[in-house]
Amino acid sequence: MQSLIALIYVGIGGFFGAICRWSLGSILKKSLGDPSFPYPTLLINLIGCFAIGIAYSIWENNNTAKLFIIIGFLGGFTTFSTFGLELLTLIRAGSLGMATLYVSLSSFLGIFLVWLGMTIARLN
Repeated sequence: MQSLIALIYVGIGGFFGAICRWSLGSILKKSLGDPSFPYPTLLINLIGCFAIGIAYSIWENNNTAKLFIIIGFLGGFTTFSTFGLELLTLIRAGSLGMATLYVSLSSFLGIFLVWLGMTIARLN
């Protein structure tokens, strides 16, 4: 039963986070025009990173808030915020090699897999 409740917290938080991401992205696209650089996504990711820093500091020991706000809402708003938190956690733990590996793999493999997915999708 407890994992069902956790799932509900994450799901509802993610629902609202995704709606906020889409809404803010739409507003930013309208106000910035449709630039060649993805400013709306950059701004959303930076806002998410700032928000996860605040949320984690406030609710580090509150499992319900972590499920709803950090994993759910901010996970739906931007997964980049989670990346930032996990990276900082590795750095603070003194795991600089792991942090470097995490950044490198996330960046290069992420870009490669986007390309691969697009390439495979275009085959059809």
